[in-house]
Amino acid sequence: VQLVESGGGSVQTGQSLTLSCPTSDLPQYAFCVAWFRQVPGKEREGVAAIDTDDLIRYSDSVKGRFTVSLDKRKNAAYLQMTNLKSEDTAMYYCAAREGWNLVAWKNTDEYEWWGQGTQVTVS
Repeated sequence: VQLVESGGGSVQTGQSLTLSCPTSDLPQYAFCVAWFRQVPGKEREGVAAIDTDDLIRYSDSVKGRFTVSLDKRKNAAYLQMTNLKSEDTAMYYCAAREGWNLVAWKNTDEYEWWGQGTQVTVS
């Protein structure tokens, strides 16, 4: 399974970005995709997650500003980020695993596959 995030970049405060992550390599009957972010010196933080039953979870820090989605026709997961703040600056990672259940979605050990990350900088 290969996950390659795209869509990162440098934007100003208040602007938007949408990150993408391909899902075509994942077991199509059931999988979860999560977005994490990490800044140097800090632990990787769960931002949002979605499964193939469209169950969704968000961290409190992004609720109301970020939207996670799955496009099953295009085989991709998205993280739409609006009203970006300087504290959103981080490397963003797509992670995935087989199956449903988002109970422990913030636990990095839950995920079998990871992308290399895409940088988001907000200034």
